[in-house]
Parts: sequence; C-alpha cells; structure tokens
Amino acid sequence: MFIGHYAPAFIAATSRKAPPLAVLMVGTQLIDFGFFTFALLGIEHFRLVPGMTASNWLDLYDMPYTHSLLGTLVWAAGFGALVGLTVRSRAAGWITAAMVVSHWLLDYLVHRPDLTLAGAPPKLGLGLWNMPLIERPLELALIFGSLAFYTARTRPISPRAEWALGALVVAFALVQFIDWFGARTTVVDASLPLTALAAYGLLTALAVWLQSTRVNRAS
Repeated sequence: MFIGHYAPAFIAATSRKAPPLAVLMVGTQLIDFGFFTFALLGIEHFRLVPGMTASNWLDLYDMPYTHSLLGTLVWAAGFGALVGLTVRSRAAGWITAAMVVSHWLLDYLVHRPDLTLAGAPPKLGLGLWNMPLIERPLELALIFGSLAFYTARTRPISPRAEWALGALVVAFALVQFIDWFGARTTVVDASLPLTALAAYGLLTALAVWLQSTRVNRAS
C-alpha cells in the first residue's frame, strides 16, 4: 500500500471540521515519514530480499517505534494534539489522529506478518502484497474513488483548480507505477529512504496547491 494510504485524507477533507487536506495527507503517511527517517538514522531497519513478496522486496524486520500498533497510537496522539492545538479544534485533532491510525490498519491488509502490537511478536499482516491481482486494483480503487468523492464534495475557486487536480493525479500514477514496476535492487543505502521521503514531500506540496483551489460545497 502506497498511494492508497491517502484515501482517508480525501474523504475526511470534505468535513468542515477537518484540518486542511495537506495536513490530513501528512497524517496518513506520518509513520512512514517516521520509519524512513529512523532508517536513515539507524534506529529502525529494513532489508531488500528478492521475492520477499510478489509486490516488493521489502523485509521490514525492525520497526517497533513506527509500525507497532502502540507506536502508531503514540504518533497519532502526538500529531493529533499538535494539530488540534494549532487550529484550536478538538474535532480536527481527533480527525488527524484517525488519519495516522488508518495507516496501520491499511498496512495490516497488505503487509506480510511484520507488524506488531507493541514491538514484539506476534507478527501481524494479512499479506495482500502477495496477491497483486487483488491488492493493486484495491489500491487504485481506494485512491481514485476517494479523490472522486473529494472533487464531488468540493468546488473549484481558482482557474488553476483543474491543473492542480491533474498534477496530483499524474503524480499518484507515476509514483505508484515506479513502486510497482521500477528497477529492483538488494542494496540497502540512503537512496530508498530519501526517495520515499521526497515522494511524500512532493505529494504533500501538490495537496497544498490543490486545497488552495477548492472549497467544500457547503461553504
């Protein structure tokens, strides 16, 4: 699951109580922001093993602080509190926290058993990454279905609205294509975490642009 993680953000963004779309999108990927940052710092670890799953070679063998359910709840509480205090809205804080938790729940669907409840076995994961004929259509349906929902519940307020929407759609398609079909390597260095963080940053920047061009129809 990559771009599919953003689906809850587009749905939540249609609520008048929600924080901005870009904040919600950061929330949905917050624990991956954390994981790849920790990987760069040597705090959490991964390997690249050929055939680890049918969809990718990631062996995520050490990620107790970001991808345990307990760790996710801590990240959710912290980010939710930060957003809630910043925008002075308890509802916005709860919505943001829910975005963070949604990441772990979607990971549970696709990961091989490498998730934990509190950083130690049992290892959890339903393994849809090993069923690409199911996982890939599901991921595309989640992201583009939620994006269609978002555009139906909002209206453009800028002549650049369609450009912003189109740029985000193209970016989603491109990064997911690279994730699925890009060149594979077993070399573990800084390039993969940095590439992932750059992709998350690009998508967040495009979300900032998109949210500046649209408002909820109820507004």
